[in-house]
Amino acid sequence: MQAFIQNITRTSSGWASTILRIPVGLILMAHGAQKLFGSFGGYGLEGTGQWMASIGLEPGYLMALMAGSAEFFGGLALVIGLLVRPAGVALAFTMLIAIFSVHFSNGLFMANNGYEYALTLLVASLSLAFSGAGFLSVDKLISK
Repeated sequence: MQAFIQNITRTSSGWASTILRIPVGLILMAHGAQKLFGSFGGYGLEGTGQWMASIGLEPGYLMALMAGSAEFFGGLALVIGLLVRPAGVALAFTMLIAIFSVHFSNGLFMANNGYEYALTLLVASLSLAFSGAGFLSVDKLISK
């Protein structure tokens, strides 16, 4: 069990991952808060769930809960640097679903509700899944 914990908390990065994960985590937390709590002009679980159902992601409420939780709690994990590798994988998967269920048919650019922003978050999340949390993180403390 100790080897497993060391594997998921180890980090091969210094300050670069720390600098990447904090703003990405804050952005993802804000998006999750929109879905879960209706913060920052979001629609909350009920409204987001209705929208998700309307685009074929059923059951909509559960999908909104899963996406919002992945974004909010995954983003929180990035900010504090706790379990960054598994959080990065969960967030990358969430962004992959967002790209192909919502944005891909609109092309690359955000001006057309395209996938460039979700792709950027996917790549940042994957990068953190591979590199780990970085120098200033709870994971770094745990892995010692």
